Amino acid sequence: MFAKEIYESRRERLRQKVGNGLILLPGNTNSPNNYPNNAYYFRQDSTFLYYFGLNVPTLAGVIDTESGEEELYGDDFTVDDIIWTGPQPALADLGAKVGITRTFPMKRLAERVAEALKKGRRVHYLPPYRGETKIELSELLGLPVSELHGHKSADLMFAVAEMREVKGPEEIEALERAFQIGYIMHVTAMKMCRPGVVEREIAGAIEGFAKSYGQGVSFPSIVSQHGETLHNLNCDGVLEEGRLLLVDAGGESVEGYCSDHTRTYPVSGRFTDRQREIYEIVLAAHDLMPQIVKPGMMYNDIHRAAYLRLAEGLRDAGLINGSAEDAVEAGAMYMFMPHGLGHGIGMDVHDCEAMGERSFDFSSLLDRAKASATCVHRATWRVRPGTVMSDEPGIYFIPALIDKSRSEGLYKGIVNYDKLDAYRDFGGIRIEDDLLVTETGCRIIGDKKIPVTVDELEAVVGR
Repeated sequence: MFAKEIYESRRERLRQKVGNGLILLPGNTNSPNNYPNNAYYFRQDSTFLYYFGLNVPTLAGVIDTESGEEELYGDDFTVDDIIWTGPQPALADLGAKVGITRTFPMKRLAERVAEALKKGRRVHYLPPYRGETKIELSELLGLPVSELHGHKSADLMFAVAEMREVKGPEEIEALERAFQIGYIMHVTAMKMCRPGVVEREIAGAIEGFAKSYGQGVSFPSIVSQHGETLHNLNCDGVLEEGRLLLVDAGGESVEGYCSDHTRTYPVSGRFTDRQREIYEIVLAAHDLMPQIVKPGMMYNDIHRAAYLRLAEGLRDAGLINGSAEDAVEAGAMYMFMPHGLGHGIGMDVHDCEAMGERSFDFSSLLDRAKASATCVHRATWRVRPGTVMSDEPGIYFIPALIDKSRSEGLYKGIVNYDKLDAYRDFGGIRIEDDLLVTETGCRIIGDKKIPVTVDELEAVVGR
């Protein structure tokens, strides 16, 4: 938790940005794992945490944009609760920590919302992503769950995204601490990488460090010899000589700020010539980004620069023909890297994505997205000082995608399908770090470097 003045300032700025109506920000509740009293590890809603700072289940915050009133809703623990949880702070004490004096039992929230609706006031809320929150909002607003998305507040969405994307000094410091967790996770994975080790052994060990030093993992760890499967969460494989291990993992600081890094290296500890060649192509694209990213750039231009550098390398390797420009313009690079170069990083590992382009069709909000230019819509995203984004180029040899493209006659004369046949069992390579955009350029977050060059990786993995 930061100083209460930070949360007070954030709420005031949000109030001014939205300008009318009631802002309703529900926190998350405990979510049952397999029965009500056995819940998943609690993870607070990031936007509630950003403005109200309380990592406690079953709270809700309200900001009245016109009167300036700020309210916290929740219920004090009873003796029956305390038997199981131990003594807990009163709601009023929690509110005081973040500069809120108006606190009320949760049952009063329905009265507050109903009063605003009766007066014809707008109740602003973000598109909900959890089932429990959808039910809560449905009951508060008198809307069927199926209609919640249609009544979301674009004003609130873009106001929140604009604020959350530009990180303050305290947030950058938290992101630096999240990096330290990620560093330990990745170096540990490298040291454990040996033929015969089961992937889950590595995943379990590194996720333990995330829990030991922070709030836990920032997303389920990807530890896989099948790097061509982008989000491969199956960790049942036994490490084999001659294969590549891809580890995509990160941790959260105690305030909920994320790290997200990927490294790919040979199980044997030494790259083969073919593995080294492809790895160096990806590394060249990865290393280009900190050199070119600067405030004011459009995300699509950054992504395209990475594609061009990858295409140059693939041309030199004989896997594509013609110019890199031709390959990019023809869309051929999608076959080798079917994902974007990066995404926002912050309190979510895909920052603000709960209200972003992967949550719904942005076509109806395209003008607003262009004007806002935040990370919630990458096609219109313009990075600015304080933006944090991942830099994660990759090359993947996905047999199903190769076969589909070939059968449809795509990229004729550009992709060398005959030579690609030798790479069908190659897997995939991704390299990822987190970039902070500064006033003049950008820098990689972290006070040291997670081993990334061929020599560095071989020195750790092959020791």
